[in-house]
Amino acid sequence: MRLSCRNPVRNLLLCLAIIAFPARAEDLSALVTADYERHLGDLFLHFHQNPELSGMEHATAARLAQELRSAGFEVSEGVGGTGIVALMENGPGPLVMMRADMDGLPVEEKSGLPYASRAKQVDESGQEVFVMHACGHDVHITSLVGTARLMAAQRDQWSGTLMLIGQPAEERIVGARTMMEDNIWERFGQPDYALAFHVAAQLPAGRLGVTEDSPYSGADTVDIIVHGIGAHGASPHQGVDPVVLGSQIVLALQTVVSRELPPRDAGVITVGAFNAGSKHNIISDRAHLQLTVRNDDLETRNLLLAGIKRIAENMGRVAGLPEDKLPEVIVAERESVPPTINDAPLTRQLRETWGAHFGEQVFQDGKRKGMGAEDFGFFTTDPYIPSTYFAVGGTPPEHFAREAAGGEPVPSHHSPLFKITPEPAITLGVEATVVALKSLLQAPGTQ
Repeated sequence: MRLSCRNPVRNLLLCLAIIAFPARAEDLSALVTADYERHLGDLFLHFHQNPELSGMEHATAARLAQELRSAGFEVSEGVGGTGIVALMENGPGPLVMMRADMDGLPVEEKSGLPYASRAKQVDESGQEVFVMHACGHDVHITSLVGTARLMAAQRDQWSGTLMLIGQPAEERIVGARTMMEDNIWERFGQPDYALAFHVAAQLPAGRLGVTEDSPYSGADTVDIIVHGIGAHGASPHQGVDPVVLGSQIVLALQTVVSRELPPRDAGVITVGAFNAGSKHNIISDRAHLQLTVRNDDLETRNLLLAGIKRIAENMGRVAGLPEDKLPEVIVAERESVPPTINDAPLTRQLRETWGAHFGEQVFQDGKRKGMGAEDFGFFTTDPYIPSTYFAVGGTPPEHFAREAAGGEPVPSHHSPLFKITPEPAITLGVEATVVALKSLLQAPGTQ
């Protein structure tokens, strides 16, 4: 044991954790469950009832930093805004990172839970809004604390450096970018491996979802400004109608995915908003299209963005617009994220490790049906860091049976009705993370 309990001032809390968690306990599940009953359950309730908006997670970050320090980690705050980096050096070996996101959403909780959030916060526009952990980030940070406590208590079972990250503003896909721009790897060390998980409402509690490819897509926010020539609605021949032109662009964009992208490659172009005009009988001189564009690799991203630009500009030419009036395609680079791509060899290794620990029945595999985005890829893409992002089930199986029988549906993420059953989600999240970390941070002499 590298830690001495002789210094009660410096190591009191960590020594207590070691007493609570025997260093070589055979039943890891029992240890995690005991910590949930003793500490993590109440901590989850605190985080759930006190959510904070993206980039404004000041109290959340302070409490998370306090918990990680109490577990014996060296904690740095204010990284990339409200971000946290916690390090525990424990002899020779690799540097392994585990990340949890902290932010909530501007949603009024209507889950009916007795501990539902009633929190409000003033957002960046100055409006007071309800705030809710409608995506399970309270599960993530609670599990991060559980992981910290258990790894600290069992330091004789691993060797290397453990880095735990509390990341802000994932919901606005900017938090990982700002931490990288704050030179996180230069300041604290570049990980040899990186891990993260997301609790999933659509996955049964007690199950893990693991894929060797891309669990989350890349995303771009794109605006198309369609210039027209204004006129009276009764005299359309005297103008160029941006509503008609914008409509033609919307329809033509559907051919990029269906006719240009190879059929087995994934891509999405969705026009989420179309704004133009002010009155029934006025042909406006401007329309504004707002798009979200999704990809799973850089080649697909380039194809989609190039197709959008080509179609928008050439439809303007078809409408007879002069070159200086052609539609403008604007990619909001600050809102773009790369896809999250799991490293296949690392993910296979961890899947084997989890299968050996939990049994193969822990896995629930299935094809990804949407192209949701995450900003975790900022940590792992440039420079490339082998990483695995996995899913932890959050909904009791009987709820899916009820839905299948025509009963109440399982609420989706970001819904005001969203709810996770915390104990199985948090305990599996902690246990799966600890098992993965120990397999990567193997103590000298272990196999």
